[in-house]
Amino acid sequence: MFRLAFLRAAVVFAFVCLVVCFATDRAQADIYIAVNKSAQRMTVMVDGRPRYNWSVSTGLNGGPPSGTFRPQRLEKMWHSRTYDWTPMPNSIFFHHGFAIHGTSQLSRLGRPASKGCVRLHPANAATLFALVKQRGMRSTTIAISDSMPRMANR
Repeated sequence: MFRLAFLRAAVVFAFVCLVVCFATDRAQADIYIAVNKSAQRMTVMVDGRPRYNWSVSTGLNGGPPSGTFRPQRLEKMWHSRTYDWTPMPNSIFFHHGFAIHGTSQLSRLGRPASKGCVRLHPANAATLFALVKQRGMRSTTIAISDSMPRMANR
């Protein structure tokens, strides 16, 4: 009787370990970037855990649009053709020309200042760019909102 109970417990334990290992492997590829336009903050979650929380500048006219996006392309250095060849280091483009990128206008971080992109400190933009490049664009979700999204509902 004791051996049968022990065997059942061992099988259940092995199954739970297998499920946890599989779920952990899938979660390790996930990057979730939440931009709160009201607070002018970005939270980056990796593998389901908060890793970074940075000050940003979003658009003076409310941009970028709210919604959930995937990165469309990465550009280590891009110059905006629309805005006088303004440099956009470590750009992560996600929707019709909108991007997350570094800025030299550090004093404006924490309040709306851009034409619609999400601006970051250049060091933070480089960190985020490297993370997305390493983990992959298909494993990255960008959520833009006027308030902090509920992580449990993503």
